[in-house]
Amino acid sequence: MGDRVGIRPAAASDLATAMSWLSAAGLPSADLTIAHLSDFLIAVTDGVPIGMVGIERTGSVGLMRSLVVDPSERSVGVGGRLVSDIEALAKNHGVTELWLLTIDADGYFSKLRYERRERSKAPVEIQGTQEFSRLCPGDAVLMSKQL
Repeated sequence: MGDRVGIRPAAASDLATAMSWLSAAGLPSADLTIAHLSDFLIAVTDGVPIGMVGIERTGSVGLMRSLVVDPSERSVGVGGRLVSDIEALAKNHGVTELWLLTIDADGYFSKLRYERRERSKAPVEIQGTQEFSRLCPGDAVLMSKQL
């Protein structure tokens, strides 16, 4: 990956790209708005977006949202860097516990020290998110990590 990849805050102009990526990856996007993008990061190479991740903050608990990396840029560390940077952003905003839902990336997140959790054990703040309560299927794997 080297120095050719940069990470920047998302901008309103990234919404269409974000929606396209999420749709292509089969990830929830129905509730994504420009307001959400204030807590999203975009990976870029030569100024071109190649990946993104976000958080939905609810006090000291956060929900990681929408980690997606362009297929041509996978397996070179872009996803790991995005996760690391979003964890740092979350921590800077007072988030002490980060949660996520995934259909098929639990092995990946396990390597990043996220642990599987029972859905019934999710904090009320996470259960109240649209992603948890409405958008993600009931068989999605719930995971968390202390920051």
